[in-house]
Amino acid sequence: MNAYIKAISYHLPQNQLDNAALAALFPEWGVEKIAQKIGIDTRHIAAADEFASDMAIAAAQKLFAEHSVSPARIDFILYCTQSPDYFLPTTACIIQNKLGIPVKAGALDFNLGCSGYIYGLALAKGLVAAGIAKNILLLTSETYSKFIHPGDKGNRTIFGDAATATLISTDGFAAIGEFELGTDGEGATNLMVKQGAIRYPDKNADSVNDDYGNEQSPGHLYMDGPEIFAFTSKAVPRLVADTLAKNNVDKAGIDLFIFHQANRYMLEHLRKKIDISAEKFFTYMANVGNTVSSSIPIALYEALKEKPAGPEAKWLLAGFGVGYSWGATVITF
Repeated sequence: MNAYIKAISYHLPQNQLDNAALAALFPEWGVEKIAQKIGIDTRHIAAADEFASDMAIAAAQKLFAEHSVSPARIDFILYCTQSPDYFLPTTACIIQNKLGIPVKAGALDFNLGCSGYIYGLALAKGLVAAGIAKNILLLTSETYSKFIHPGDKGNRTIFGDAATATLISTDGFAAIGEFELGTDGEGATNLMVKQGAIRYPDKNADSVNDDYGNEQSPGHLYMDGPEIFAFTSKAVPRLVADTLAKNNVDKAGIDLFIFHQANRYMLEHLRKKIDISAEKFFTYMANVGNTVSSSIPIALYEALKEKPAGPEAKWLLAGFGVGYSWGATVITF
């Protein structure tokens, strides 16, 4: 049985952090420098009492309202986050209750970052193909801002908080194609929050400044930018080639490419390296930032408004990052 994307909506926190505010905090980073290099003008930041589950619920409620979807139709919830409310219980169970989704629905969390949406589509397609569920609510929600040290100017310029909701069903506007997935845990330490979970439960408040002047501690988000850049430069071109092959289509047959919205510099590098024309390469991060697992569905939502797809159009979606983890698929309209 085929699986389709039927509807998408997203939610952004009310609080915003723009480049002018960052430049005031870090005078060595001018507004134009941030915009030109990172490609982000503003980011939405969750409030102190606003959590990833709250945003996921808001995104789901938007989807129900915007697309006339009844919660009673949902028979499985997939919730992607790296900032769950609790170690246990599963946050998806709490979301089920708060959204009024039937108790006969399955629900689970999965912990993935920038490739999370692709993995979620793969899981949802598997549930449909196996006849386990017919209407899967795929939620992505992240509050990386709560992991970032206040003095870490690099990561504060990049990441924003957001949540998305996608309905995957037995019918819809885009058929989900074949997947190419990959994992390399050797790079795990290059993007990590080391302390706070079971292996290192106690957070160390001591912080240090790295070579770029970012203040960091093991209890906050650490990202080795050069190593992440080297990983994506190597893995993503191969990912695209393998995904095209699995879907029996060549690069010219793809009408639009939507990658994880990491930052402008990285995306432009990948676009040129893979030789994708600017007209076929969609970006949407200037007003939201790098929203981790939510970046692809937000860009997909906006692309559908800007570039309505014609019959049989094919779009390639690719996610990559923390883990290391990567994945891609092709959707056909």
